[in-house]
Amino acid sequence: MTRPTSRRTVLTAALAAAAGAGTAASAGPASAAPSRTSSSPAAASLVDNRFWNTYTDWRCGASAGTRAVAGRRPGLVISTPVGSTDYTDPHTGTSGSWEYATWTSPVHRSSVPATEVIASWNAHTPKGTWIRIELRGRYSDGTDTPWYVMGSWASADTDIRRTSVDDQTDGKSTVWTDTFSLDDAASGLRLVSYRLRLTLYRTPGTRLTPTVHRIGAMASDVPDRFTVPATAPGTTRELAVPRYSQNVHVGEYPEYDNGGEAWCSPTSSQMIVEYWGRGPTAEDLAWVKPDLADPQVCHAARYTFDYQYDGCGNWPFNAAYAATYKDMNAVVTRLGSLDDLEKLIAAGIPVITSQSFLKGELTGAGYGTSGHLMTVIGFTADGDVIANDPASPSNDAVRRVYQRREWENIWLRTKRYDANGAVRGGTGGVCYVYWPTDPAPSQRRVLRSLGLA
Repeated sequence: MTRPTSRRTVLTAALAAAAGAGTAASAGPASAAPSRTSSSPAAASLVDNRFWNTYTDWRCGASAGTRAVAGRRPGLVISTPVGSTDYTDPHTGTSGSWEYATWTSPVHRSSVPATEVIASWNAHTPKGTWIRIELRGRYSDGTDTPWYVMGSWASADTDIRRTSVDDQTDGKSTVWTDTFSLDDAASGLRLVSYRLRLTLYRTPGTRLTPTVHRIGAMASDVPDRFTVPATAPGTTRELAVPRYSQNVHVGEYPEYDNGGEAWCSPTSSQMIVEYWGRGPTAEDLAWVKPDLADPQVCHAARYTFDYQYDGCGNWPFNAAYAATYKDMNAVVTRLGSLDDLEKLIAAGIPVITSQSFLKGELTGAGYGTSGHLMTVIGFTADGDVIANDPASPSNDAVRRVYQRREWENIWLRTKRYDANGAVRGGTGGVCYVYWPTDPAPSQRRVLRSLGLA
């Protein structure tokens, strides 16, 4: 599938299209131990999920100064730093010294020789700590990629500015903000295996440590397609997910991606965080101007903001934000069909989906976008999609019902035409899935069937 040369170009196009429609939508990204891979028949040949999160997982990796911590929610922490390094924050110019330790996953051979890989992680980074996530893969021609940085991340923005890294390429693949992508999928070259490396940093001379609870990736090879097969309705259920409009926040905190008109991703993330009974405290929200409505949406925008991408639509950064709340898991993945999405809804798990479409392609939306996130909360008796669409004029207007056939094609396709007739990319079923660490047995079964738990 195609990838843009600039993620800011995608965002600008999305905002321009939405502005012309009288509303706003923001762009998200343009898009060993036994493997936990998707067993869904529709997705089995397209997507491979692998996540490390158990005590055994952490002990199976190559540790240099880290150790596994057992307990109800196992994790990885700094034990004895292996050295120190200087880091100059590219967004503040501030330089500092940091102690560090590393953990490298076993090599994971993907069940899907992949054209794209997206990493995601769940971690706690107290003040004075941060983490870096890297990926190195092996191509089907027997050569290796360099170590690609998939993110330098902290939950707050005081020690470092969380950031993706531009201009990473080896002539065969490129990292587009948060997505590893082969440059020429038509060549037949694929990524057949990969490792992930975590570097945990802390202020020198302290006993501070980040705690990483989950690290993993979704590898996929979704074929180029303008349309996907239609599915038959299978679930009738609507989940009681809070409703928030990004457009309530137009012009607020423009330092975070020009304000609420571009906050579809954090607004969607906040809806699901609150669905699971979590959210920021009054102390967390003390920085928000007291006269603003729904201050938690402003908070989500600040704490998902990618200072390199200059936006709030970094997919793994949104998942990592959701997982900063107590006992929450969060991943970025792809689903293979609307059937898989129905399984999650039937189990009580809402899903945030990423899609692009022209005005008129999605009846009732009233806008077009080059990239937009919305929250799927259910299905009608006719199989139509019930979504909390943050690109709405008010919270009361957020609930929408979209025609099943239109919506599934827009979400799952990898190719589309823009308003000028040029071929552009689609997300191919990208979504965020958030759930508590103690899900109900029925929820755990569905998550496991999709390779997520």
